[in-house]
Amino acid sequence: MLKPDEAPRPYTVTELANEIRRELRPLTALLLKGEVSGMKRGAAGHYNFTIGDGYSKLDAVLWADTSQRVTTLPEDGQVFIFRGKVDFFGKIGRLSFIVEQVEFDDMGKLRARLEELKRRLELEGAFDPKRKRRLPFLPANVALLTSPTGAVINDLQETIWDRYPNMGIVVYPVQVQGAGAPMSVARALRRCNAEKLTDVIVLARGGGSFEEMLAFNTELVARAILESRLPVVTALGHTSDRTVADLVADAECRTPTEAGARVVPKKADLLLHLGERRRRLDRELKQRVARYVERVERASRELARLSPVAQVARREEALRDRRRRLISAAAARLARSANALAARRAGQRLERALAEKFAGATRAIAHRQERLVALSPDAVLARGYTITQDAESGEVIRTAAQTSRDRRVRIRLARGRLGARIEEVEE
Repeated sequence: MLKPDEAPRPYTVTELANEIRRELRPLTALLLKGEVSGMKRGAAGHYNFTIGDGYSKLDAVLWADTSQRVTTLPEDGQVFIFRGKVDFFGKIGRLSFIVEQVEFDDMGKLRARLEELKRRLELEGAFDPKRKRRLPFLPANVALLTSPTGAVINDLQETIWDRYPNMGIVVYPVQVQGAGAPMSVARALRRCNAEKLTDVIVLARGGGSFEEMLAFNTELVARAILESRLPVVTALGHTSDRTVADLVADAECRTPTEAGARVVPKKADLLLHLGERRRRLDRELKQRVARYVERVERASRELARLSPVAQVARREEALRDRRRRLISAAAARLARSANALAARRAGQRLERALAEKFAGATRAIAHRQERLVALSPDAVLARGYTITQDAESGEVIRTAAQTSRDRRVRIRLARGRLGARIEEVEE
């Protein structure tokens, strides 16, 4: 029988928990292979799940900060190799495996799942060039979705501003590697479209291994690119395989420098091109103005030639010339006549006859002049009529068949002119 002072002292629960933790200290840097089940994300950003092998199960936890570093996030039903340690949480009485790294157990299976995703997207037409959006010729602003640290963001900004110094750039920081990368990229794409601050999106990172590029081989990122209203350009670095993001993007570039050159033209080249276009337009405008002035002057001369006043003036000059020739001829005949008196009398009679004839001709001309003036375009215009000419050829339009809808015309009034466009033609 034991004496009272020899009886063993019982452990407190805390003492036993601490003892268990001390005994578990050697179980660090372990590799554990198993299938994931019961994956849940806690409010603080950490993940709780179970690792099993068909016979036994062990609770596991992936802390929030660690989840940002691992290459992939475990999913239910997948087998992984986990690197970590065993720990005992006394407050909840639970033995858990603390995950520090996640590695695929079978890369062949992972690649097979990736090929299956590609086949499904291809059947949907996601890779069809006809579906892809055209990049803007000159965007007002460019969105850069990439890590806010590292050389990629600097290369993109330097390339864009070297080509177009005052180009607007909006940076959307994203996680480009780790378990949270797919969600980070998808959210940034949706935010960029919702804010409507830019005209084109460049999704970039500095390349990496197959495992490091897993975020861009996920359906989540592919769907976000496909749903984007704005065109998306990928610049994911030199990789051996094209990612799903590259295949669904509207344009694919190998480097950030190439992407910057793809989305932004050189401002100097644009200014040079605009200068040449301006000079060419100036030459064409001057030539058109010269042709128009020539047509107007030709039309004016033609109207002046057909004017009744001009016609009367030409007929009066012709009559005066004919009178001079008749008198000259008569005088010559009289001079040759032997009888000077008879010649004088004949000349007087001829003079009177010519005077009467001239007076009659003058009256006839005056009568015709009155008729011509009454029928002249100016008189017709004064009565409310107009003269319509084709604006380009200067041709007078007499019938509806001579013109067509949308042709420009010039309308001459009794006072002034009008420019107009034909809206309706009735023949």
